[in-house]
Amino acid sequence: MVTPVGKREAVAHACKEHGVSHPLPGRRLHRREGRGCAILPIDRSSVRYKNTGGDDADLREAIKAEAAKRRRFGYRKIAVMLARQGIHMNLKKLRRLYREEKLEVRKCPSRRRSACLPVNGRPLTCSGYH
Repeated sequence: MVTPVGKREAVAHACKEHGVSHPLPGRRLHRREGRGCAILPIDRSSVRYKNTGGDDADLREAIKAEAAKRRRFGYRKIAVMLARQGIHMNLKKLRRLYREEKLEVRKCPSRRRSACLPVNGRPLTCSGYH
């Protein structure tokens, strides 16, 4: 019950299953979750909050398409490429969407080098002095 969604569900469960929506004597109750919030240590504003943000599906698709075309570009370079296409957006929002889509810069595999390889049956010294 850490997230606000979990808190809303807990208050709804308390109101529905345990009948805590009845007002206390002498108190006026404006909404049914008022007493549920009083019993549980939850603010009423958290329970009443309605998210007004959109889902940004078109932006997510544009970010994924650019990231698929240019595997070595991070979110800043993708912001430049989207701006060239006419999609201007806040860099913080772009970074959040980039992270939520689990995109990351793909690293090139590194070459393994051995410092001391034997030549003609004699091992080389790593210090440079023979």
